[in-house]
Amino acid sequence: MTAAGALIIKMVIAAFSGMGAATVCHPLDVIRVQMQTSGSTYNSAGDAARGIYKNDGLKDGLYAGVSAAYLRQWLYGSCRIGIYAYLLENAQNANIAAGLEKNAIPLSSKMLMGLTSGGIGSFIGTPSELALVRMSNDKKLPVDQRRNYKGVGNCIARIAKEEGAPALFTGAPATVLRACLLSACAMGITSEIKMRLSKSGYFGEGGKAFGGVPMLFCATLVSSFCANTVANPFDVVKSRMQSSAAEYGSMVDCFVKTVADEGVLKLWSGFVPAFLKLAPYTVISLLLTDYITKIVTGKEAL
Repeated sequence: MTAAGALIIKMVIAAFSGMGAATVCHPLDVIRVQMQTSGSTYNSAGDAARGIYKNDGLKDGLYAGVSAAYLRQWLYGSCRIGIYAYLLENAQNANIAAGLEKNAIPLSSKMLMGLTSGGIGSFIGTPSELALVRMSNDKKLPVDQRRNYKGVGNCIARIAKEEGAPALFTGAPATVLRACLLSACAMGITSEIKMRLSKSGYFGEGGKAFGGVPMLFCATLVSSFCANTVANPFDVVKSRMQSSAAEYGSMVDCFVKTVADEGVLKLWSGFVPAFLKLAPYTVISLLLTDYITKIVTGKEAL
């Protein structure tokens, strides 16, 4: 198989795996966005979940914008996991060819792979990320300000028509920076901890106890906490700019106004739902990626 063919297969597998994870975890994304955008009155993630469900129900509330979440997996998720798996496999093969231990790859190299895959995917996926934020936040707006998008296609088409095609990349700098930091930690640290735990003996031989789920969950729990800690400020800025770009002149302007008006801790608003979403999302998507990859190629994904 050619290198291009191998990469495409990994990206398609990653996209389907991401859709499975998004189906389970999307309500936490809606809660995160509504807590991060301006005008939020929710005191906690639980309060937000109750309020959203009470006001708009499941389909139009907690699952608002799920079609954008699925598109996001094909544009962003496919690159984040697919390109990372491709780069990691190439590094492992290079080690084998050089007579080195397969997984003797420095953490810094793994994080650089994650940063690269996340950066590429996030830029390509910015329109879907914008649609996700707009659709997730629409019900929170006053009735006369709601856009009432009919789906992700309608949302993207209307943004391009009403605001111009460049508007589809509103918040792109914050989106890319967030994704670079998030993916570097989520992918790189997960791989590193997974490798170390598999050698520890605490999770069975090679970390395979219970199908490797406990080991992968522990690895992603740590990596998700690290990823959210460093990326959450950019997530807040991204959500605010994509929800209402007219309020801010630039990413820096958004940072400054948010801190000046609401305090520095506002940059970590939505941390709990973001963390609670990323850990199971990463576990589900990586398990599905690994499982499907074994069926298709006979190899492990990560």
